[in-house]
Amino acid sequence: MVAHARKAASSVVAETGAGLPTLRDRSSGLLLHITSLPGPHGNGDLGKEARAFVDFLARSGQRWWQMLPVGPVGHGSSPYSAQSAFAGSPLLVDLESLEIPIDEAQFPNGEVDYEAATAFREKHLRRAFDAFRSRPTADQARFRAFIERQAHWLDDYALYAALKRAHDGAGWMTWPDELRLRKPSALARARTEHADEIAYQQFVQMCFAQQWAALRVHCASRGVALIGDIPIFVAHDSADVWQHRELFTIDEEGTSCTAVAGVPPDYFSKTGQRWGNPLYRWARLKKTNYAWWVERFRSSLDRFDAIRLDHFIGFVRYWKVPAEEETAENGKWMKGPGKPLFDAVARALGRKDLPFIAEDLGAVTPAVTRLRRDLRLPGMRLVQFAFGDDPQVAVFRPHNHQRNSIVYTGTHDNDTIVGWFTDPGDGKASTRTPEQTERERRSALTYLGRTSDKGLEVHWEMIRLAMSSVARISILPVQDLLGLGSEARMNSPGQAEGNWRWRLGGGELDAMLARRLHAATEIYGRTEQAKAKMTRKKETSS
Repeated sequence: MVAHARKAASSVVAETGAGLPTLRDRSSGLLLHITSLPGPHGNGDLGKEARAFVDFLARSGQRWWQMLPVGPVGHGSSPYSAQSAFAGSPLLVDLESLEIPIDEAQFPNGEVDYEAATAFREKHLRRAFDAFRSRPTADQARFRAFIERQAHWLDDYALYAALKRAHDGAGWMTWPDELRLRKPSALARARTEHADEIAYQQFVQMCFAQQWAALRVHCASRGVALIGDIPIFVAHDSADVWQHRELFTIDEEGTSCTAVAGVPPDYFSKTGQRWGNPLYRWARLKKTNYAWWVERFRSSLDRFDAIRLDHFIGFVRYWKVPAEEETAENGKWMKGPGKPLFDAVARALGRKDLPFIAEDLGAVTPAVTRLRRDLRLPGMRLVQFAFGDDPQVAVFRPHNHQRNSIVYTGTHDNDTIVGWFTDPGDGKASTRTPEQTERERRSALTYLGRTSDKGLEVHWEMIRLAMSSVARISILPVQDLLGLGSEARMNSPGQAEGNWRWRLGGGELDAMLARRLHAATEIYGRTEQAKAKMTRKKETSS
């Protein structure tokens, strides 16, 4: 059904003549996760506020909407720790389109209470499922057709979700032996015993797919393309690892990892980062022509027009940490799959060029740069990193940007521009010292040609730097567009609690802001109109 959305979106593009941008077009967009949209049901979803945001993008001259992973969230409510690499998050399903009575409820303003929102939404999704079972035969036939089309992942995901509910949310690693180790007789029995719950999970995924299809069509009608995000690693407690245990560094009993992912000590962390995800057994994946990754990319490209590859460095080399280690200090570098993985994906999908963005932040080696260039993928440049003490600071200075790159003021893992600039460096809200904070502020002011920050709208100055960059695409987090402080930060790496919660209250993205953003976008040649003018100028001169 999601693939049908892509075809429907293509039809809309053909009819309107608007055209969607590609990664080769000079353009710009905004970064906002769906949960951060406003709305009455605890978190943003695929309903009218999503369509309104697309309309704002179009009015302000933006041609891209970038979001975080959209799978069912797992540990810490993190979209980067999803319970499936293929499923859509039930939290994102719009309740208003399900034609059911919706109870009144009060949710906190400006943030997501995941526990409350999950309970509220599940209650209503189950109500919608009960109503659906009495729907006409034609609707049931479409449901069965959806299940059949998505069987390669949906069968096991729905069973996993049903069993997880039956075990009070416990991870599959703790289930009884016959279920944990996927004994065929036990799985067959579970499919019978939990048939209703399995059907409910399949129904939720159908709702997600239908609503996503509608959003894709609306985006296409407004000339807006979608950028998704693929985390390189998947969560241990996920349907993917349970279904394909042999492809991951999991012990024979399935109870624990033998090695986990992370990054070594560096400028930002003395002990490195121990992420804890199981690693891939790349040699086994290679024997399958990387079939699991092919399907993962195929599914994502059915949803999105382009995809950010999180931790692109890991495809070249990855840090292997023994599972018993408490930090990432005692790991070692291992060779990643490299270009053969992407060649296999390109062949399987019949694509000459893969519409991927390489998140090449961190310890970039010549081999990482070589792979990115061989694949002709744009890398990432962060304006916020242009003024720090990082040894690679020069590559982030706007005057050193490359055309085949995506420039951001910051990402979901950074403080907002205003938060970063006003950070006191007191060790509480920051890992920086007061001296380092002051050095970065002074460096930024000097770069901007200013002697003081009096009257400075620092977020608009950084937006101007991003927009004026030679980089083909400029992406701005909505928090930076609004000039919000650290309270609006989406994620603080290494901080276990309080992440992923920020959301709009409603009304902030108004007509005045759209006009101001459109003007900044137009002057630096990133709008569709600017592209058309440039095309006419070239035709005239030739």
